[in-house]
Amino acid sequence: MLTLTPVITVSYEVKCAFLLLSALEFAVGILTNTFIFLVNIWDVVRRQPLSNCDLILLSLSLTRLFLHGLLFLDALQLIYFQRMKDPLSLSYQIIVMLWMVTNQAGLWLTTCLSLLYCSKIVRFSHTILLCLASWVSRKVPQMLLGAMVFSSICTLICLGDFFSRSGFGFTTTLFMNNTELNLQITKLNFYYSFIFCTLGSIPPFLLFLVSSGVLIVSLGRHMRTMKAKSKDSHDPSLEAHIKALRSLISFLCLYVVSFCAALISVPLLMLWRNKIGVMICVGILAACPSIHAAIIISGNAKLRRAVETILLWIQSSLKVRADHRADPRTPDLC
Repeated sequence: MLTLTPVITVSYEVKCAFLLLSALEFAVGILTNTFIFLVNIWDVVRRQPLSNCDLILLSLSLTRLFLHGLLFLDALQLIYFQRMKDPLSLSYQIIVMLWMVTNQAGLWLTTCLSLLYCSKIVRFSHTILLCLASWVSRKVPQMLLGAMVFSSICTLICLGDFFSRSGFGFTTTLFMNNTELNLQITKLNFYYSFIFCTLGSIPPFLLFLVSSGVLIVSLGRHMRTMKAKSKDSHDPSLEAHIKALRSLISFLCLYVVSFCAALISVPLLMLWRNKIGVMICVGILAACPSIHAAIIISGNAKLRRAVETILLWIQSSLKVRADHRADPRTPDLC
């Protein structure tokens, strides 16, 4: 049987290192997702129509901004307020449950993105699949609305179940003086609420796997066709396949890693009371969405152009300042 030494308290140096890491991950996550949001919202301000992909990325960036805020609050709560020898505080449980439902909403949005990639890139031969792909391309706003409605329903159900269990646990503690038994009841209520909320991620995850699998099969078929006909390395369809799969497979890997970290953090928190282990899991949870946001920026043409424009502006500004310092007689126009 696996046993871990309880780490109820950690040193001041470990807390400072974890706080610094959490602040860095929070800053990177906020900057990358704010950049995606601002680039797309600027088109709205200029009254330029957003593509379906841009609309999904805009919604996903907003969701992840809220997600990074929750993870940073989780880190602060873990450092300064939640002690392993005490029962889980209600505020800490609420932060974790809100993270669960927000992460589920992000999964639904990424699933919509994978379905859009399938409808745009994959060349279907069956009539039903062609009609379905055409429907997906035309109904992306409705898909986003449906995803948000489903996520909202799951959120209400999960939070309703969580608060009902929390109310039951609070009522039980009023009539029972056994502190250890009260602690076990609190742990069980939180564990069941966590598992119940996890079940809502199964439908979008299955849809995501199916759409990603279709893209992989389509890429393999397209590469075989290219080898049979020609060896033209510059193929727009092949490049679209690779960019889409790079984004989706990276998200799949990061989502699996973050999901495993979330599952491992529960026994580390409630059974083994290993605070350092929980801190590592929280750090992994905060790193995964930031990495995927950076991958999205590198694979999206409009976002890449915006990054290049900003870098050129910074480079020209630094050059003007350097020229001004080299020749002080140059008039300052500012």
